[in-house]
Amino acid sequence: MEGLRLAAAVSGLLLASASTGVQAQVQPPVWPTRAVRLVVPYPPGGSADILARAFGQKLTELGGQPWIIENRAGAGTAIGTLAVAQATADGQVFLLGTVSSHAINPALNKQLGYDPIRDFTPVAALASIPFALLVHPSLPARSLAELLALARSRPDTLTYASAGSGTSNHLAGALLDATAGIRTVHVPYKGSAPALADLLSGQVNMMFDLVLTASPQVRAGSVRALAVSGHQRSANLPGVPTFAEAGLPGYEVSAWFGILGPSGVPAPVVARLAGLIAQAQASPDVRERLASQGAEPITGSSADFAVLVKRELERWTAVVKSAGVQTD
Repeated sequence: MEGLRLAAAVSGLLLASASTGVQAQVQPPVWPTRAVRLVVPYPPGGSADILARAFGQKLTELGGQPWIIENRAGAGTAIGTLAVAQATADGQVFLLGTVSSHAINPALNKQLGYDPIRDFTPVAALASIPFALLVHPSLPARSLAELLALARSRPDTLTYASAGSGTSNHLAGALLDATAGIRTVHVPYKGSAPALADLLSGQVNMMFDLVLTASPQVRAGSVRALAVSGHQRSANLPGVPTFAEAGLPGYEVSAWFGILGPSGVPAPVVARLAGLIAQAQASPDVRERLASQGAEPITGSSADFAVLVKRELERWTAVVKSAGVQTD
């Protein structure tokens, strides 16, 4: 009888051990398990949209699930950005955030409905792109010095287009006015693509556009580039001087792009996505595509990106206050 009880006990232990072993081998599914939405707060065809689609395609390849690009433009990036701030933080929706959505627009407008720090989970920065100051060929200015002289002789006459009030190329123009002591007229559009279209047709005199979309038009001779706004020349427009080289030291503006989720995205999802983004940035095809468009990858951790967002918000808040810029 004692032997039977011992055998039963041993059998039970073996079954329990086998059951534990099976449970240990069962792992939770690796994120993503289904399609992921990437909200782009700009219309199709602009710089942010091009970057989003480049990374979305690579993340689809690396993660095994489709990334669906959703363009939700309007209110200087606020519509799409607010939609993500209010979304469920389950790792199924993210934002292609920019200097406009998380630094410039909040600095200009305190009634956006979202807090750029509190309401988001920074995942990773993607890239940074300088602007090119473009003018229509009909404008009698072939250098930055000539443009500034023309603007001073015709205050409140020259027009510059932007992707909308509160966007980065809006504030780039306002900062130029403040730095150079000129007065130009801001003409907002619903996105960079329609703004550039009106510059090409001569409806406006000039525009700050990211070299990502400006360089093809410059090479085609459709517009003239007078300066680039980075700290060094763009490899995509090597013949165009920086603002400092063109005679306006201290003027420097670059746009950054990154991926953020709603506040509270689970840490394992953030870590997994940050890792996929790092792989995408390191891939030769993505690097080649970015380089050909004048964009430089921004590498670093999610914590590094959080620091960048906070620093840029503080910087542009100070610029807005100093320049007295307001949204239309």
